[in-house]
Amino acid sequence: MSAEPKVDRGEQRIGLLNGFAAYGMWGLFPMYFPLLKPAGPFEVLAHRMVWSLAVVAVALLVLRRWRWAGELLRQPRRLALIAVGAAFIAVNWGTYIWAVDNGRVVEASLGYFINPLVTIAMGVLILKERLRPAQWAAVGVGFAAVLVLTVGYGHPPWISLILACSFATYGLVKKQVNLGGLESLAAETALQFLPAVAFLLLLGARGDSTFTAEGAGHTTLLVLTGVITALPLVCFGAAAIRVPLSTLGLLQYLAPVFQFLLGIVYFHEAMPAERWAGFALVWLALALLTWDALRAARRGRLRMDTARAGTPVTGRRETAPETAPEAEPV
Repeated sequence: MSAEPKVDRGEQRIGLLNGFAAYGMWGLFPMYFPLLKPAGPFEVLAHRMVWSLAVVAVALLVLRRWRWAGELLRQPRRLALIAVGAAFIAVNWGTYIWAVDNGRVVEASLGYFINPLVTIAMGVLILKERLRPAQWAAVGVGFAAVLVLTVGYGHPPWISLILACSFATYGLVKKQVNLGGLESLAAETALQFLPAVAFLLLLGARGDSTFTAEGAGHTTLLVLTGVITALPLVCFGAAAIRVPLSTLGLLQYLAPVFQFLLGIVYFHEAMPAERWAGFALVWLALALLTWDALRAARRGRLRMDTARAGTPVTGRRETAPETAPEAEPV
């Protein structure tokens, strides 16, 4: 059948498990970044780039997986896509660190709540995926939520929009590059490495670096940004090449739920009525997507069972256009 996924069920299960692991770890990130003070957001960002490359380089050396690098250097289009992905994930990292450092964890969580809607919209606009009516309704409700939150904040929720758009674009690029998680992260951080080192050297020359000025514990925490950055991104990379973009959108619910709860319960951020209204609309949109995904999965199983039985399929349901594989949440 034309609607069957491009990867087998075992590969999809691996992708789903990696997706759950990635978003679960991202959901707990707000607990880590306050530990890095007095380092500023840009210093933390630069350290994330430098130490992430160190972590993945060691992993690749241990696994002896370097053949891909030579092949990649002979493919300028893929290199260009990786450069775009590196730029967008740098924007995402920097914005998120700044938001956490400035007490905007709830607003950051909103970015990852609306990210599935942005991801689905990109699937339609760029990959030409076809949406069902419920998915269109979810996108419309999400747009209404942004309008309500704009009124509530007195301005568009820029932090949320930047996080959602930058990460959705990053996911789209990784889908096009089709490179393994470790390899993709190594290529991205290699492109980020020199600018990051230059910035850290500049901080040191100006006497503004905290790397060696706040004790061994602070230094260790900055170095470990490589580990906490690399591990979920590797999991995400493994998921991105195995499951559709729309499925990645569904998996992303886990991270913003943790972030939102941390913002309210742990960081005690304010939630006036208009923000609750905006979030409620976002959650309604996500509920529509979840309901539609479950219904689509059930129909997919029925079609597969019918095909295995060799029974001719008739009726209104089969006269509808077949949905593209990437548009079918699993």
